Amino acid sequence: MQSQSTSSSNIPLSLFAGALLYGGLCVLAGVLGTKIASLGHWPVLGDLAVESGIFAFLLLVVLGSATAELHGPQTANRLVRFGFVPLIVSMILLVTVINVVPPAPFWHDQDAFARLLGQGARMQLAGLVSYGTSQTLNVAVFSRLAAGGRTSQLLWLRAWIASMLSQVVDTVIFITISFYGVLDSATGHPLPLGALMTGQIISKLTLSTIMVPPLIYVFVALGRWLDRR
Repeated sequence: MQSQSTSSSNIPLSLFAGALLYGGLCVLAGVLGTKIASLGHWPVLGDLAVESGIFAFLLLVVLGSATAELHGPQTANRLVRFGFVPLIVSMILLVTVINVVPPAPFWHDQDAFARLLGQGARMQLAGLVSYGTSQTLNVAVFSRLAAGGRTSQLLWLRAWIASMLSQVVDTVIFITISFYGVLDSATGHPLPLGALMTGQIISKLTLSTIMVPPLIYVFVALGRWLDRR
């Protein structure tokens, strides 16, 4: 009993709470991604739209950076790796519920449920690869900028730069794996990957600029408050 108590007390409260939130957001990002959200009309940029999973994904980015700030890059990278667990488990459960578990005879929303939450194997692979690569890059860039130079003391700038780079990489990997070689049903030509990437990247960078700088201060301050308690 003594060893269990000692072991549990060695886990900072901020890390414990952050890990719980991180795992939930990993799953929620995929669910939210089924809705395409409008970001309105912007001067020069025009009408912007983005898949809603970006809101959860940006919180993952901020959590990764905050964990690196509070507990070091090695711990943040472990958090990213453990994030594969809820991702893979949720994918398996969704596939099982959609394709194996029969719907109740009085429930008639099976097609809508499968259409919204069912993803092909190719998109699932794209999600796993883009998640692992972009989140690892985010932690690496954030920690590298913290090592020295003018950016070391500017928490918001480090988080913003890391987020911007990771969002670009995430979009390029996900769209390339998901849609490379896929033909447009209307024209019969391959989908224009460049155009798909451009709109998504602009939208994600806009949201990163709005959300990440203030949120990184909130998460780091909250983590330090939890650890003091």
